[in-house]
Amino acid sequence: MPTVALHNLTSLSHQDRAELMIRAEDDLAPFMEKIAPIVAAVRDEGDAALVRFAHQFDGADFDKSTLAASDADFDAAYAALSSDFIEVLRYAADNIKRFHEHQLPEPQWMVEIRPGAHVGERFTPIDSVACYSPRGKGSFPSVTLMSVIPAVVAGVKQVIVLTPPGPDGTLDPATLVAADIAGTRQVFKAGGAQAVAAAAYGTQTIPRCVKIEGPGSPWLAAAKAMLSNRIDPGMPAGPSEAIVFADDSANPDIAALDTIIESEHGDDSSVFLVTTSVELAQQAQQQIPRYWEEMSEERVDYSAAVLNSKRGGIVLCQSNQQAYDFINEYAPEHLQVLSEDPHQHVSHIRNASEILLGQDTPGSIANYMMGPNCVLPTSGAAKTRSPLGVMNFMKSCSIGELTRLGLQEMAPKTEIFATYEGFDAHANAVGPMREKARGNG
Repeated sequence: MPTVALHNLTSLSHQDRAELMIRAEDDLAPFMEKIAPIVAAVRDEGDAALVRFAHQFDGADFDKSTLAASDADFDAAYAALSSDFIEVLRYAADNIKRFHEHQLPEPQWMVEIRPGAHVGERFTPIDSVACYSPRGKGSFPSVTLMSVIPAVVAGVKQVIVLTPPGPDGTLDPATLVAADIAGTRQVFKAGGAQAVAAAAYGTQTIPRCVKIEGPGSPWLAAAKAMLSNRIDPGMPAGPSEAIVFADDSANPDIAALDTIIESEHGDDSSVFLVTTSVELAQQAQQQIPRYWEEMSEERVDYSAAVLNSKRGGIVLCQSNQQAYDFINEYAPEHLQVLSEDPHQHVSHIRNASEILLGQDTPGSIANYMMGPNCVLPTSGAAKTRSPLGVMNFMKSCSIGELTRLGLQEMAPKTEIFATYEGFDAHANAVGPMREKARGNG
């Protein structure tokens, strides 16, 4: 049975500590050269290129006339799923919708900041978005719900789903049902870099979109970076990553169980159990392999590859403050805090995309059921970015209105400012020429 790496933070060299921070997609350079011909082909050939790449990369054979999901595909998808699972999808969708409805801003607000000077903001949805739902080491109807629902709640007029086909050339039935429940039937067969290119340029079948959102492989991330001048690439959401922080009051078996969650996504994930307790670290190190015995060989291989590497394992800290510093530097996608009093730690955490509190809040429930979005910034982007939400699908514009009174107060000051910067027209527009133009000069 594989083992779990133990990293003693105090004894690590600066270089060794830095290596713990590295994610799978930190260096996209190796992918950029490879995706360039893919992007160019989709731009030039459209649907034909998508069909060719689906065969090349996904092993799928289908005709370009079936790139888009049909009503018959949706009917077959509902028939393929159990009624219990469809009900679970509806339950999750309802929670996700309730959460994101609370994020909706007021359509417009204005305040009077000076007599006669009214300023504010107006919020409107973006015109279109492509929601990417990955399919490689598994299918992710959860991602479909999490990306489509906030877009629909925000009021985006055109919401499409791009997802790779399976080897038989069909779409994942749960992804189709999730898309329908979430509010769109525009689902298309396209994965990886070619999906980003399809959304950025449009094809004969797939409409061009102004933005793409959703997690994926480094291939997807590289394409988003390459095409960022053609389409808003959305947040950086790459391979899964998590930190489980357990203080000396935590249950080591729960710590071990929850550490495995994100590690089973794939060998490009990054997962650490961070603790100040030597005893807990040792017990978790022994318990994790026991839990692996209850998993499939494929998932054990993924989890073990992560947890016995420099991108995973157990990080032993001397103090809570050392643990907080490590977490804030790492800025994890998922953070679970295990403690008899988890709230005591929250104020010390600045950088995390998601914080789950206590032993009754496992990451798997957050990924599917709780409501907050599971599409989260990765690779340290939590230092500056927020989880996917309604505001990712909206934009604001500033609004200003001056009455005559407001103009009279601000115009002389504006004239002085504009004159200092050397802008004659700016100054003239608020000086005597304006009064003359109004017929008062």
